[in-house]
Amino acid sequence: METEDYYGDGNSTTYEEDYSDNDASLDDYYDDEETTEQQVTAGERNALDKAYRYLNSSAFSKSGLMEQLEYEGFTKSEAKYAVNNCGANWKEQAAKKAAQYLRSQSFSRSGLIEQLEYEGFTSKQARYGVKKAYK
Repeated sequence: METEDYYGDGNSTTYEEDYSDNDASLDDYYDDEETTEQQVTAGERNALDKAYRYLNSSAFSKSGLMEQLEYEGFTKSEAKYAVNNCGANWKEQAAKKAAQYLRSQSFSRSGLIEQLEYEGFTSKQARYGVKKAYK
């Protein structure tokens, strides 16, 4: 137990600090963290690894990458985990895809936006990608 003059008026207040609750909550925190890590399945980890490999070699929209992963045999849940955790910037993916198209084909701006939307990019992502690719 410690005594401390909280108010500076000469009257001391006695209190006892109990750190056991703090320790318990830290233990609970770490247990929850481990549980969360353990909840990632092998299929989800493999889908995420495959997503990284695809994104390193080509540009994909979020829905396009989901479809590709499902085509590879991953479940919808595993593919969804991968696209939500791969860290892709979908606007930048649209810009890369637009640049890929322009290297091999001729497109008007509106035609390229349409193509990117067909590939699964949102209208906003497609417009961003075309604007960046047409610099």
